This record gives sequence, C-alpha cells and structure tokens, in this order.
Amino acid sequence: MQATVSIELTQEKVEKAVSAILEVLGKPENDLHHKALTAFQSGDHQTVKRLASTNLNDHYCKALGYLGGALKLTPNTDTILAESARSTAEFVKEKALQHLGAKIADALN
Repeated sequence: MQATVSIELTQEKVEKAVSAILEVLGKPENDLHHKALTAFQSGDHQTVKRLASTNLNDHYCKALGYLGGALKLTPNTDTILAESARSTAEFVKEKALQHLGAKIADALN
C-alpha cells in the first residue's frame, strides 16, 4: 500500500504529526523524561536537544530532540519527523521487551 504524497507542509499538518508522535511516546516515566517533555512543551527546544545529546542511549529524549526542529517547517521537516518517529518506535520497542522479559521471568520462576 502506497501513501499519496502532498508536497505542501503547513504548521497544522506538522503539529498533527507531532501530536501523533507524542501520543505514541506516551507519558514520561522518569525524571529525565519529565524534564525533557516539560522543556519541549514550554518551547525550550535547546534544553531538549541538550538532554538528547547528553543521554545518547535514551530514545525518548532523542525523539523529543528532533521534534522541536520539525516545528520550524524547513525542507528537512519530513526527515526530522521520520527520525523522531523512528526513535519513538525504538523507545516503545524497548519498553515492550522489558515488559515481556519480566513476564517471561515471572512465568518461568
């Protein structure tokens, strides 16, 4: 199934995509994620980028770090949204693996 491509980006379209990413990313589960989400929501994208750059293994911060750039509507907006979505998917995957590992450990003990 191939999606149709609309060339025109608008603030409304990008904000809808950002909202979808934030919905999948979910609520923060630790202090770092709370700090990153609070900074993102207040428009302090530089702080979010700093948190992402100093917590390189954290996909939650990485996903949020990209999103501030997407809101600027540049020629790179599509790429920025894609990278944020990939980081979000990695975050969700890691959570699922941790959850399943714990459930399997409980079942086998």
